[in-house]
Amino acid sequence: MTTPMRPGPTSRRQRGLTLIECCTAMAVAAFGLGAVVPDLGPARQRHHLQGASTQLETDLHYARSLAVARNAPVRLSFSSGPAMACYVIHTGAADACVCDAQGHPQCSGGALALRSLPFAGDGAVALRSNVRSMLFDPRNGTVTPTGTVQLQARDGRSTKVIVNLLGRVRTCSPGAAVAGYAAC
Repeated sequence: MTTPMRPGPTSRRQRGLTLIECCTAMAVAAFGLGAVVPDLGPARQRHHLQGASTQLETDLHYARSLAVARNAPVRLSFSSGPAMACYVIHTGAADACVCDAQGHPQCSGGALALRSLPFAGDGAVALRSNVRSMLFDPRNGTVTPTGTVQLQARDGRSTKVIVNLLGRVRTCSPGAAVAGYAAC
């Protein structure tokens, strides 16, 4: 009589990848992706600059409408130092509100700070203005004196926010260096 043959251990074929193979594939993919993806630094600087320009433009409209709504003069004053620059929307005299070293508004003589925005000296955007303060008249909606505020990114590109006598605001870029803005 013959004994039935017992099946021996079958060799199973493994499916999938080992951990080492997965890590190697990920390293090759990361290296290839790093070589193809552009540097995002300039794009981030451009977005910071555009955001700061839009915020300043919005705050200028806000100051003008606030003066008309309150039926009282409102000022937008600029202050700058070696470590910090800022602007403050406030009531009171032209020099009544300034920013401290941390960028917080400090007012004197009964002036009230309504809004402020600091710009760190080592930040993404620098602020410069050709006037110290602008007065928004509540009756006529006019602004005196007129002014130009320059916002500059670290890479040198900049925008200028220009306010005319009627309180109208326009933003441009010197040499059209920033996409989306007309040339100044």
